[in-house]
Amino acid sequence: MAIQDSSFFEMKEDNINKASKALKAMGHPLRLKILCVIGEQELPVMEIVKQVGTTQSNISQHIDILREKDIITSRREGSKILCKVRDHNILVLMNAMQQTFCPVKQ
Repeated sequence: MAIQDSSFFEMKEDNINKASKALKAMGHPLRLKILCVIGEQELPVMEIVKQVGTTQSNISQHIDILREKDIITSRREGSKILCKVRDHNILVLMNAMQQTFCPVKQ
């Protein structure tokens, strides 16, 4: 993507704060992996634990951070806690990161 002019980077203060908060929350490798596992789905915590490959306690701590930063939302359904990405823009950002850092080789 070519940058046309310096106005590309002009953002309102609220938007800069929101972006910084999201990037900080996503900056931890385990939290980024959690977001990659969830993607566009709504998943139970135990499925996230299974796919990420660490303890339920560890995943829950990181899910709490992502929830506090308004990155994901969760709800209870019976005995399960279901998690999903709150804002579609986070998925757009993750897609851009995937294209940048994990390009598909042709």
